[in-house]
Amino acid sequence: MRAALAAWLLLSLLGGTGAGDTCGDPPATPSHSVAAPQLNPEERLSPHMPESLRCDACHAIAFQIEEQLRKAEGKVGKKALKESDYLEVLERSCLQDWESYGVLELDGEKRLSGPGLPRQQPMSVVVSGGPWPGRLSKLCHGYVGEQGEAQIYSAHRRGPAALRQLLCHGDKGPCAGRKDRPDPPKALQNEL
Repeated sequence: MRAALAAWLLLSLLGGTGAGDTCGDPPATPSHSVAAPQLNPEERLSPHMPESLRCDACHAIAFQIEEQLRKAEGKVGKKALKESDYLEVLERSCLQDWESYGVLELDGEKRLSGPGLPRQQPMSVVVSGGPWPGRLSKLCHGYVGEQGEAQIYSAHRRGPAALRQLLCHGDKGPCAGRKDRPDPPKALQNEL
């Protein structure tokens, strides 16, 4: 009996027939495929952030600077930092690894993705690493050098919106003259 059962099991596995076919298999799970964004030569090879992604990059940088300054102030009881302290925090903000950022394609448009940026669709492929961390670090140093540490810290003290306005939406900012892109619609979650 045992030998017959083992032979039947082996044949059903090899032949693809057996009790599963006669009792009804569970419905097949629908498969989804999502392609990685197709990057042009500038997006793949240039040491500079592509123009089309600079507004997103600025928002990411403003978010990281805001987070680092907020944490440093939390350590001193939410008091204003001394100049030497906020200079160190701003330098550390720009030197971080930036590995959590990458680019994805959403409705045919490439967008930067990562902390502090609008949430993207759950079914998307993010290309991270590569040139993106270096580009963000370089831009961060550029913003700090262009605006000055004291002005950035002063904007931070007025709130996150003031810092984003200073870095990203001012006359020369990468988001100047652009209306903010709306967040993509959130995907509905299936309820059980």
